[in-house]
Amino acid sequence: MTQIGRYLLLLKSMVSKPENTKMYWKEYMHQCVEIGMGSISIVVIISFFLGAVTTVQTAYQLVSPLVPAQTIAQIVRDSILLELSPTVLSIVLAGVVGSKIASELGNMRSSEQIDALEIMGINPSAYLVFPKVAAAVTIIPCLITLSSVIGILGGRVSGAAAGILANNIYDAGLRQNLNTFNIWFMLIKSYVFAFLVGSISSYYGFTVNGGSLEIGRASTKAVVVTCISILFADYILSAILL
Repeated sequence: MTQIGRYLLLLKSMVSKPENTKMYWKEYMHQCVEIGMGSISIVVIISFFLGAVTTVQTAYQLVSPLVPAQTIAQIVRDSILLELSPTVLSIVLAGVVGSKIASELGNMRSSEQIDALEIMGINPSAYLVFPKVAAAVTIIPCLITLSSVIGILGGRVSGAAAGILANNIYDAGLRQNLNTFNIWFMLIKSYVFAFLVGSISSYYGFTVNGGSLEIGRASTKAVVVTCISILFADYILSAILL
């Protein structure tokens, strides 16, 4: 409960009027570039193979001749939108982005840069934490949207390459029985998960006490807690919205 209370107090303190709007905007844009460019390659690779493996495994399980081939594309589409892209990618980004945020803030705390900001009259939680959380909420949903497109494309490529189903059949299955709420559900989950990745990682990095050993422990703990929080939020959102 103490950790939760400190986490909520950090969220409260980071929402304040900026001392210098231009400086805050520059830091926000820097974090957007760092998160986006540092993660896009791994997002593309993982998403492509997620779609490819899902197509192959779905075709392996649907062995009945009574099941039309288009059903494979429908299952791949809904699996990518509902679970694989938002949840799996958020867990991966918790390790890529979250550990980077925690270690960066931890180093600043250890080297007393955060204390120097306080002496200068700058709110460190607003200047350091808020741009990171805002950038995560902005960029991670875009990465997840890209992931869903790449995942569906990966399923299409693997289906044709393995001789499972032709491209025109796969495309017909994608258009069949499409529930647009699945897309909105993916976006809702992506924004919630992005906030968890940015805020929890920032909290553990911002509250580090000690040297390099403690920074490493805080970074590991940030990734673990973020992954657990994502899975818990995934269950809660699925139970409420589906």
